[in-house]
Amino acid sequence: MSGTLYIVATPIGNLEDISLRALRVLKEADLIACEDTRHTRKLLAHYQISKPTVSYHQHNERERSAELIKKLDAGVSIALVSDAGTPLVSDPGFRIVREAIDRGIRVVPIPGPSAMITAVSASGLPAGEIAFFGFLPARRAARRARFEEIAGIESTLVFYEAPHRIKQTIADAAEVFGDRECVIARELTKLHEEFVRGSLSQLDLPEFSARGEIVLLIGPPIQGEARQPGAKHSASISDEVERLIETEGLDTKTALKRIARARGISKSEAYRLMIAERGRSESV
Repeated sequence: MSGTLYIVATPIGNLEDISLRALRVLKEADLIACEDTRHTRKLLAHYQISKPTVSYHQHNERERSAELIKKLDAGVSIALVSDAGTPLVSDPGFRIVREAIDRGIRVVPIPGPSAMITAVSASGLPAGEIAFFGFLPARRAARRARFEEIAGIESTLVFYEAPHRIKQTIADAAEVFGDRECVIARELTKLHEEFVRGSLSQLDLPEFSARGEIVLLIGPPIQGEARQPGAKHSASISDEVERLIETEGLDTKTALKRIARARGISKSEAYRLMIAERGRSESV
């Protein structure tokens, strides 16, 4: 019989935030696949768990998945962990889970901590509907294009961001989304846990450490200020098309389709507006 692949959530900071079930699985698994073996060994040593480990990260995921699938086929039970939180949530693991499912290997989730859920629960923003987008693009043009894509979503938006980019990201968000409520969560479950709350235009940002990651939450549009289809955006359609072509390598047709969806208009209407914009530009 084949082994079992366990997807084990581990603490995002405080080592006490691990479940009894997760500890049992880590003790019983034949092998633990880790994003960083050195990091995971600290957790294992804290709980006096002695098990063989193997690296599994974004740079070796393809090759390592094939190796681990062979072990699973041979009856080996494997626990997959990331450095912090739940594997696959903006972390490696998708490839091995898909391959295991395709081969009929049992995949068992061991739930636990997640920075995204932790931040949402204490943010004070509406949590009935949330939209999670993981890490934002590092380049400003691509980041703004991403914001334009999702500007019509009227739910709480959740992102991961690096400390050194957070001020520019907040400024970009204010231009695209308008003045919505915003929460920044950092050092979650750790000694210096911090929530910074305010509006996008008036958020008082302290100087953050360059280390770690930030969870950025942006609330839904203020009552009565929801963006309507065809409402004014900060950039022209022509500029957005050029940005998507440059930053993401899209062709004009695909770029127009994406912009139309974000603005709540038809592709033909987006095309008409783009031609009108270019006509006005040429006549100046």
